[in-house]
Order: sequence, then structure tokens, then C-alpha cells
Amino acid sequence: MYKRIRDLREDKDISQTTLAKVLGMSQTGYSKYETGENDIPTNILIKLALFHDTSVDYLLGLTDERKPYLHSKAVDNTINKLLKKE
Repeated sequence: MYKRIRDLREDKDISQTTLAKVLGMSQTGYSKYETGENDIPTNILIKLALFHDTSVDYLLGLTDERKPYLHSKAVDNTINKLLKKE
């Protein structure tokens, strides 16, 4: 999983600092996710999947399919509400 989140970030050619700002955290905290030093909380996994336009299953290594799942409008609205609460 950790290699995947690093590879996705590098594919977008953005720094850890930039992605950490998107996630509302420090670069050091984000770096610990990429190295596996810290487990990634569910809310951060969701944000990473949305940011990288993939699925949490892909990030976790449960599938090699990078495309995100197709969501209904209701699911998209629920996800957006969850992300705005933080």
C-alpha cells in the first residue's frame, strides 16, 4: 500500500508537502504514511482515493485496477458530506 500511495503522488509530480497540504496535515505526518511508519486512517484513505481518482481497494492492494468504482449520485453526495465534516 505504501508504495502505491508514493507512486501515485510521484506520477502526479507533486511533493509530499503539497499533498500533505491538500490533506490538511504536515509533510512529516504524510511521510510516515508513505514509509509505513504510521497506519493510514480511513478518512485519509478516502481522501487519497478521491484525489488520485482511484479506489481505496487499489490503495490497499486488494485490486490492481486503478480506475475508481462508479458511484451513484447518492454515494457521491455522502462521500462529499463526509469529507466536508473534517
